[in-house]
Amino acid sequence: MDKLLEQKINKEFKTGNVKSAIELCQIGLQSDPTNADLHVRLGDLFLAWHLDIYNSCQYIDEAITEYQRALETYIDSSEIYYKIAKAQYYKGDLDKAINYLDMALSKNPKFAQAYYLLAETYTKKARFIEAVLNAKKAVKYKPFRNSCAHYLLYNLYKISSYRCVKTSLKAQFERFLSVLTLPFDLQAIKNVANSLSYLRFLPTLAKGFLKVQTKGLMEALDIYIQAIEKAPGYVPLYCLLGDIYRAIGQFDNAITEYKMAIWLDSLNISAYRHLCQAYEELGDFDSAIETYKKLISIMPNIPEFHSNLANILYIKGDVESAVAHFQTAVTLNPNKQWTSVINQTLGYIFQESKSDLNAAISSYQSAYLLTPTDIDVYINLGSAFYDKEDYDNALAIYRNALDLQPENAKIHCNLGFLYWGKGDIDEAIKEYELAITYDPIYDIAYNNLGVIYLDDLGRVQQAMELFKKSVECNPNYALAHFNLARCIALTGDKIEAAKLFQIAQDINKITGEIDPQDIADKINALFD
Repeated sequence: MDKLLEQKINKEFKTGNVKSAIELCQIGLQSDPTNADLHVRLGDLFLAWHLDIYNSCQYIDEAITEYQRALETYIDSSEIYYKIAKAQYYKGDLDKAINYLDMALSKNPKFAQAYYLLAETYTKKARFIEAVLNAKKAVKYKPFRNSCAHYLLYNLYKISSYRCVKTSLKAQFERFLSVLTLPFDLQAIKNVANSLSYLRFLPTLAKGFLKVQTKGLMEALDIYIQAIEKAPGYVPLYCLLGDIYRAIGQFDNAITEYKMAIWLDSLNISAYRHLCQAYEELGDFDSAIETYKKLISIMPNIPEFHSNLANILYIKGDVESAVAHFQTAVTLNPNKQWTSVINQTLGYIFQESKSDLNAAISSYQSAYLLTPTDIDVYINLGSAFYDKEDYDNALAIYRNALDLQPENAKIHCNLGFLYWGKGDIDEAIKEYELAITYDPIYDIAYNNLGVIYLDDLGRVQQAMELFKKSVECNPNYALAHFNLARCIALTGDKIEAAKLFQIAQDINKITGEIDPQDIADKINALFD
């Protein structure tokens, strides 16, 4: 490259006139189109302009084109392969970036910058073991001028250091080394300068935050959008925009903003969390599962992530995987109250979905040991013993629960169901009446007591009053409508009974409480 032209280009670039520097390169190439050095310089300028956080234009393809033209002359240049890889990295084509970096390293196996970029690329692909290995190689081949690699190792160790003192110490050591080597790493100095330049946006963030607090979401949205147009590389703005889009129900836009934040910062845990929540709220459970798995690959020891993933897997019907992640969550979490809740959830899954009553009882008992005053544990454990037809243990559990809360309507209702199942009608009636006394709008207690009066004692009028009360307490209770219809049918009012059966049928389409064929059979029997 001509020395005078090179000086002019450097002068324009250093004074911030990137466009003028590019024009000078292009003028030089008009007279010498095969000048590989000029093509490389022009590629560097296009890439620099593309990466300017205050520039919203895209010049990455132009940079790649110039590097490839230079490669035609310097076919064995590890530096040019590296530059193309860097451009592909910022373009988002990570697989191509890896291929070009492999080529660069095949030409120069000690190329520290290539190892560092490979580490960054693997980080974006959530392949953290490879990221750590390559960051270490970058440090190995440039030990005193690789603050960036040390800082990446710090972040990779930090996010995986939950409840692991050794990893936490390694993270802090890498952080110390990143500071120590900072003055010798030009790229790291530029990164720090960029970070400090973001301080100018603090008033904008404060203004947007104030709007959010005063419910001025649309005004906050405008503020953040305008800020991003000025600084498209500022990660926090994308997360804030995503939060506002979620708040106003624009989930697709929210997802786009969170993904952009993750692209710019592959270890942005907050963006991952919010992205998972946005997918859940949108009902896109497959994407939520995929995102939680990536989040767990970043931070494998956070019980909340395993629990949230387990909930979605259970909704999707993958019971085995849900149980596995719930069990991992229980293992990881030291909080007794939280772990008790997860054990109860596991118990429910074993009881309802897997029909493994022994495992359900074991889970509920584990919850009891953690929170012996939690009344829900007694109710769930008693229910599991009942399903197992171990009525004595169920009765003992419910009586122990009444020692804690003698006026708990649900426990009395469960006891009523237990006595009823054992054939002790008098005790069942007493317990259901106590349940109604302590909770006058307990629809289930009214309905079950009505069934006893109707089917076991044949007292139709009393049963009818109880079913009417149940429907009054819960108009969407299909079973109560069904039972009230049965009562009225016995009085001979077939038209009214048919109306009530139809109501039960309509509600049951949503609640699924009754076998639809049972309702259809009752309706048909009215007019046989």
